[in-house]
Amino acid sequence: MNEDHSRSDTRPVARWRIILAAVFDFFTAFLVFGYLVGSVTGGTTDSGFELDGLPALAAFALIIAYFWLGGRYFGGTIWQRILGAR
Repeated sequence: MNEDHSRSDTRPVARWRIILAAVFDFFTAFLVFGYLVGSVTGGTTDSGFELDGLPALAAFALIIAYFWLGGRYFGGTIWQRILGAR
């Protein structure tokens, strides 16, 4: 009995899970990285954060890196893994 247990499940993922994971990931990354860059650069306000210029560019670069690194090296982003969309 030579069974291959390393094979992954190849069922297709529901499209709504992929879309929902992408939306949640973008909002999560935007809020986390936006606030992080805002707190480092002094862009926090009473209602959250406000970024423009180079800090805004840095926040968007971090968001892009989050999606790229998550998909390439970590087996999916946070919400892809939570919703099983990968």
